[in-house]
Amino acid sequence: MKLLRRKGITQLQAEAKSDQSLKRTLGALNLTTLGIGAIVGAGIFVLTGQAAAKYAGPGIIFSFVLAGMASGFAGLCYAEFAAMIPISGSAYTYGYATLGELIAWIIGWDLILEYLFAASTVAVGWSGYVVSFLKDMGIVIPVAFTSAPYNHVTSPDAGWNLWRLFAEGWSSTGAVLNVPAMVIVGIITFLLVLGIKESASFNNIIVAIKLAVIITFVAVGIAYINMKNWQPFVPPAEGPGQFGWGGVLRGAGVIFFAYIGFDAVSTAAQEAKDAQRTMPIGILTSLAICTVLYIAVSLILTGIVKYTQLNVPDPIAVAIDSLGSQLKWLRPIIKIGAIAGLSSVILVMMLGQPRIFYSMSKDGLLPPIFSAVHPRFRTPWLATILTGSVAMVIAGLFPIGLLGELVSIGTLLAFVIVSAGVFVLRFTDPRIHRPFRVPMFWLVSPLGVLMGGWLMYGLPPDTWARLIVWLVIGLVIYFSYGRFHSKLNQKQEQSEVVLSVGK
Repeated sequence: MKLLRRKGITQLQAEAKSDQSLKRTLGALNLTTLGIGAIVGAGIFVLTGQAAAKYAGPGIIFSFVLAGMASGFAGLCYAEFAAMIPISGSAYTYGYATLGELIAWIIGWDLILEYLFAASTVAVGWSGYVVSFLKDMGIVIPVAFTSAPYNHVTSPDAGWNLWRLFAEGWSSTGAVLNVPAMVIVGIITFLLVLGIKESASFNNIIVAIKLAVIITFVAVGIAYINMKNWQPFVPPAEGPGQFGWGGVLRGAGVIFFAYIGFDAVSTAAQEAKDAQRTMPIGILTSLAICTVLYIAVSLILTGIVKYTQLNVPDPIAVAIDSLGSQLKWLRPIIKIGAIAGLSSVILVMMLGQPRIFYSMSKDGLLPPIFSAVHPRFRTPWLATILTGSVAMVIAGLFPIGLLGELVSIGTLLAFVIVSAGVFVLRFTDPRIHRPFRVPMFWLVSPLGVLMGGWLMYGLPPDTWARLIVWLVIGLVIYFSYGRFHSKLNQKQEQSEVVLSVGK
């Protein structure tokens, strides 16, 4: 069936060796810090508080454990693929090699949702910390220029009524645009056009700063934990997905996008040195470090402040402010760390998205403009500028809660497909050389699929509905353009012509 035609592993490996348009400059340390740069950011500095306030209470640590387990299974599968196929494209490329072109298109289109909205989500959180930091310095930016002009709350009885899910629940906030969020996206876009090495060096510095700040927060915050704030640790359920263990599950699904970092590492495979060795190190090391940090910070945060007060864009800043003058010296440090940390997340998200475009365009599924490489900087500059422009608009217009849920479901779908792909490939191409092999793949891969699917199930119906609509739009583009311009399809048609002439 032509829709499920696959790119052979050997073909992809040959492409990785022959395509030198992107510069291979990233070592294991760069890849690890890229992963930390993406994983440690919005999850700790923004979504931890919001997920605790809305879904899980102090039980948010169980949400992080669930999300970390699902990420661990998926991370092992990513590591096998990244070592075997060191080429840009991440889950899109892996899907093309195992499940066929149509599935690859679906996951590539899904990754666009994942990265584009992730960058915008984190930019909104960045804006919250910048505004708070400037306010401490006596600089007040009008609320009209620091908030989304629209808010959205889904009616709890909307069910799967698409009209109610999409058209109802919108309200005007009175704001004009979230200008700081748009500004940081613009700056990061410019930096990414300049080059991957420069971007990675910038990220390394920022990661060192934010790790120091997070460790300081944990070390100092332990002394100010109020045990009463942990009671009840898992608040009783108040409705579907709101507190109780159902809330813990939904919280895991919502904060899951924080683990997108190791997916972003795999998008840089074509710019990694000795990718067969360094890619698994970067993916698995960054994942392990960040899971420990998430659990530690969520414990301290909910211990310092009652979880009901954390539904804000800057929960750690709120926690420090609640301690009064005794820790006044720590406030600017935490906020600077958060601003730096969120900057690196935006950078890595926006580094990943153009490389997805690049791979899809090289395969003919998107127009050639998306794979244009700058002759001097050797970056996919037009795709980067397009990504940045759209992300600026999204960050300026929409609230962080809506954006975060969309990113989470996109991330989970990618992880499910990659986990399934490893399992399938072990049977369809058992003899292919695998520099890194998933241990007990017969257990790890299915668990990656099941846990990812379970967390997706816990997300709200409106998030599912938006994913479905997004995928339908993608299928329209594929069947009207990608299917006919696919280079794999063109090669097959040429082979069929040669065979028919020969007969």
